[in-house]
This record gives sequence, structure tokens and C-alpha cells, in this order.
Amino acid sequence: MLIYALILIVSIFLAIRFNQSGFIKMLLEDLQVILKVAEFKSITAAASNLDMRTATASAAVKRVEKSLGLELFIRTTRHLRLSAAGERYIPQCQQALAMLDQAKQTMKSDDDIIDGELRIAMSSDLGRNVVTPWLDEFMQIHTKLSLRANVSDSKIDFYRDSVDIALRYGKPSDASMYGFKICNVPRVLCATQAYLDQHGTPSHPHDLVAHKGLFYQIHDIIKDVWEFSGEDSEFKVKMNGRHATNDGDLVRRWCLSGKGLAVKSCLDMSNDLLAGNVVSIMPNFTPTQTELWLVCPSRQSITPAVRLLRDAFREKSSAILKALIAQGIIDKSVLS
Repeated sequence: MLIYALILIVSIFLAIRFNQSGFIKMLLEDLQVILKVAEFKSITAAASNLDMRTATASAAVKRVEKSLGLELFIRTTRHLRLSAAGERYIPQCQQALAMLDQAKQTMKSDDDIIDGELRIAMSSDLGRNVVTPWLDEFMQIHTKLSLRANVSDSKIDFYRDSVDIALRYGKPSDASMYGFKICNVPRVLCATQAYLDQHGTPSHPHDLVAHKGLFYQIHDIIKDVWEFSGEDSEFKVKMNGRHATNDGDLVRRWCLSGKGLAVKSCLDMSNDLLAGNVVSIMPNFTPTQTELWLVCPSRQSITPAVRLLRDAFREKSSAILKALIAQGIIDKSVLS
């Protein structure tokens, strides 16, 4: 309760100081962004330092300036500098946030206790076959945590679905969301050796028209156009196939049973690739790469437990990528 009370005091203090009642509604996290932008004279550098996206930091600056009715920064083509209002405002903001930081340090022993409920959403294949063991290990270390897992390939509504964080492929497009990039994720074209022995092994995207594709479906849209890059060219192939589903794990199962070819995340298929249950084919032509992100609806959702989980996910995913690189399944450039 002390922390929340002090946040309110800080807000009122600054609101009175600048005669701006609208400031009381301002999020504390926006103030932290403002201070970093003032320090680095760059929104991009500030965002990097705070481990957030540039779009999120830019939106925070705009919210603060709108609430105050003042421009805190003068924009030039190369960098930002403080306006006259910013030069008056920033020191007061620093003083107020220092008060809050002092209170946090007083309560640090309580904050170091990793407890409470961890509510996470994960995609079907990644969640069931890769991340579940990571979570099991994490829970064994942090015994005061409880877990609620939402495993689905549907788009998550954080409030309707009652989740705090989501592990998802692709960079978040919503600037209001906070996200941590976990890793780069190459996609692979794969099949069982038995399927390839029967139908032949394609070596070029043009060869794929003779093969059966296994498709992921979003709503009514079947992802049957596959894109590849290689030999300094881009290729789009409209695949043939009789299998489509909205469950990524089912695509993996069909692939394992020899029903056809699949384009999948190398993380989703990592256990089967490393065990030799499936093989990666057409190494000179790579499907479009994606990224794995841990996404939160607000900065308040980024608890000590979430930060520890982020670090654990980065460590575990890096280990898998290195194992795939060691077997020549993916290129080492993925780690850069």
C-alpha cells in the first residue's frame, strides 16, 4: 500500500507544481520514459535502455506532453533537446521519482519474494511441446508461485481472457503493449524421411507444386501460400494439400505421421528435428523468419517474476537454437 500511496503523492506533487490537474492520470511508467529520453536525447536510445519498443516510448512521450499541454522536447532531424518547459519540468520529475525509488528500496526485501499467480498465454505447439518443461523447472525453483496457462492459437485479449503475459510469435503491433524480445526464430520446411522416400525430396521452391502441404488456418484464411528467399530471389508458392487446421500442434502431428510438408517454427519442431523424427529440407531456400516475444498489457504487469521468466525463456531458447546450429539445421546468424 505504501508504494501506491507514494505514487499518488508524486502525481499530486507534480500536478500542483505545474498546475496541471490532468497530470494525476498520467502513468508513472511514462515519467520514467521521459527521464530516459531527456538523458539520451533520443527516443530510440531511451527505448533500448528501458527494454521496450521505440513506438511504445514515443507514445509515452506524447501522452505526457498532451497531459501537460506543453512540449518538453524540441525535435530536430538528428536528435531531441529539452524545451524551456522541459528544462523546468525534468528536475522536478527527477526529484519526485527519487522519492518513490527510495520507498521501493525500503521495501526491497518484500519485492524480492517471488510469489503470487503467473497467468500466461502460449500458442498450442510451442506451449505444449517446448515451453511447458521450462515452466515446470521455473515453478520448482520459485515454489511460492502458482501458474495459470492459457494454451491457444487464438488472439489473446488480456482482459477478457484474464492473462498477464503472452508468449507469442511476431513483434507486437500495438504500441500500447510492452514486450520483451526473446529471440529470432527461423522457420523450417520439414517432413519425415519416409514421406521424402516415397514422394521425393524437393530442392527448389518450383518443386513444391508436386507435394502435399500441411496448412495452418487463421479464422477462414488458409496459409497455403509459402514464401522463401534464396539465390538472391524471393519465391511465392501456392501449395496443394488436403489438410488445414487452426491448431499449430496438429500441423506438427500431421507432419510427424508423414502426411506431407510443413513450414514450422524451428522452436516448435526442435525436439523432432534434433531427434531425427523429421528433417529440414531445401536448405538453400529459407522461409520467412519470425521473432518470439513476451508481451504484457502494461508496465505494471512486469513484475519481478515476469522479468525472471523472461530471462529463463531467453536462456532456454538460446540453448535450443545453438543445438540446432550445431547440427547444421539453422544458420548461426540467427543469434546476432
